[in-house]
Amino acid sequence: MAQEKYAIIDIGSNTIRLVIYTRDKSGRFTESENVKAVARLRSYLNEENILEQEGIDILIKTLKSFQGVTRHHQLEAIKCVATAAVRQAVNQDDIIKAVQSETDFSIRILSEFEEANYGYLAVVNSTPFTSGITVDIGGGSTEITYFKNRQLIYFYSFPFGVLSLKEQFIEGDMPTKEELRELRSFLKEQFDQLEWLNDKRLPLIGIGGSARNLAQIHQEHIEYPFSGVHQYVMSKDDVEDINELFNSLEFSELQRLEGLSKDRADIIIPAVEVFRYLMELIDTKQFALSRKGLRDGVFYEETTKGFDLSVFPNVVEESFHELAVDYDINLTHAFHVSTSALLISKELEKLGLLSLDEQDDKRLKLSSALYNLGSYIDSESSHQHTFYLLSNRTIDGLLHKERVIIALMASFKNRNVFKRNVALYEEWFTKDELAKYTLLGAIIKVAYSLNATKRDIVETITVEEKDDVLVFSVHCREDWKPEQYQVEKQKKHLEKQLKKSVEFKFDS
Repeated sequence: MAQEKYAIIDIGSNTIRLVIYTRDKSGRFTESENVKAVARLRSYLNEENILEQEGIDILIKTLKSFQGVTRHHQLEAIKCVATAAVRQAVNQDDIIKAVQSETDFSIRILSEFEEANYGYLAVVNSTPFTSGITVDIGGGSTEITYFKNRQLIYFYSFPFGVLSLKEQFIEGDMPTKEELRELRSFLKEQFDQLEWLNDKRLPLIGIGGSARNLAQIHQEHIEYPFSGVHQYVMSKDDVEDINELFNSLEFSELQRLEGLSKDRADIIIPAVEVFRYLMELIDTKQFALSRKGLRDGVFYEETTKGFDLSVFPNVVEESFHELAVDYDINLTHAFHVSTSALLISKELEKLGLLSLDEQDDKRLKLSSALYNLGSYIDSESSHQHTFYLLSNRTIDGLLHKERVIIALMASFKNRNVFKRNVALYEEWFTKDELAKYTLLGAIIKVAYSLNATKRDIVETITVEEKDDVLVFSVHCREDWKPEQYQVEKQKKHLEKQLKKSVEFKFDS
């Protein structure tokens, strides 16, 4: 049976990109092909805002090359959207007609609101941020949004981007000190018009190629031990450090910088100047990267049309369900393991042996539901596979540190394995945090043992302390001998973390 596919062509001012999505076994669409061409259409928009014939020819040539790909995949559902370079062109009707007559595609020109709104949708549907400021700086425009409680409050589209800023303020490959002063003065004048940005003290979330390159460069610069840039977070000092690095290099050195696309070397500095000033204006110390942007926003809107729902109710829950389908997680079993883990943790809290906040509860719930996920690959080394899968797969709604915490707890086997897994990330955590996550991992391991036969027989768990021994009373609705056997094997991990003897009493 042929796979269902869907494609989006994004005609930007700097690049043109074709992305193909394929429906997987979970029923969701995932990116399967991503083809990029650097066209720099904004450079062919003259002073009269006419897109010159050379620019139109490059557009047609690029779309014809994409056409070979879409025909090969026998694609019919293709959305072709254009942003600032075409939107600002006074001859846009001629552009649309040329594309329609010479290619398989029909262009839809996005309004300023649509372009900003799609970026906002991508962020709220793929990151944990409930409130923030997004910035999507393209070649010919810059979209800013402010969202609060996951609702769009304000948006604005500025008619300048990295290419137009470069053309207007920087004559050579690298800016002079005077050119930088003029650029910064211009950005201040423009962004200060938006009173709703001032002192918001919310994360600035970058969308698009320039923001992605900034994150990649920083990761290379600090030898970041983690994979992926989506939901990567940098501090204000980090952004300043990279900016200083750029300005210390010759252009030839900048072109060779790891993490920076060579075609962006001459425009990365104007982009970073935008990010720097916005962080100052917002008064934020946090710059985050959303790898998902306009195309994903268009895609979310298109695939949720029938549900009258463009914002997912809960990003992490959506991600969990994707993992559940991809790795054949038994949802009933996962629910019971989570329930038992939460029961045990609450009982230990009553005794003053554990202190959890709301975020810890969420971590415990998700980690226990994902426990032993790696058995999908190999049951004998499931803990190793669990940590690898969860720490190396992008999980929408989880920042990188949070993903490591979930991976550590969901893969807990014993304290030594925990230490080996956390070794690369140890400086991210305090000793108290690591002690807590080790204990929660041990709790999850016991909770998993309490449902060893996947019969979901545990009904209640209570804990009391008698003569320095923690007595766990477990009430079951059926015979509990197999569960008792497994728990007796695994309780030593709980004893080591609690530094107390543990006794389990079962009844039915």
